[in-house]
Amino acid sequence: QVQLVESGGGLVQPGGSLRLSCAASGSIFSINVMGWYRQAPGKQRELVATIRSGGSTNYADSVKGRFTISRDNAKNTVYLQMNSLKPEDTAVYYCKMALRGYDGYVHDYWGQGTQVTVSS
Repeated sequence: QVQLVESGGGLVQPGGSLRLSCAASGSIFSINVMGWYRQAPGKQRELVATIRSGGSTNYADSVKGRFTISRDNAKNTVYLQMNSLKPEDTAVYYCKMALRGYDGYVHDYWGQGTQVTVSS
C-alpha cells in the first residue's frame, strides 16, 4: 500500500556532511509526523529527530545544533541534513512516518534503512 524509500547514505570523513531523503508513495491522505531513527551494531534503535505537520521539530541531545530535519509536503518527503559528522553518528538510519490513510486511521510506516559511516 504505502512505501517509504530512503537515499543519501554513504561514507564521509569526520566533520563532513550528508543529506538523507525519504519519499513516501501510495494511498496517503495526510502525513502527521515524519521522523528519523538510527541503529548501530549491538545497539537499540534510537530517535534522532521528528517534524510534525505544523512544522514543530524535536532532536536528540546528541545531534542538536548539527542535524536539521525538514519536509516537503508536496513531495511527501522528509530530509535530514547532517553536518559536523562524528564517528559516533555511524549507524543505519531509518525514516518513519505516521500517516492517515483514506480509511481515516493513522498508520506507521518505516523505510528500508540507509547506512551512514563516518570514518577517516
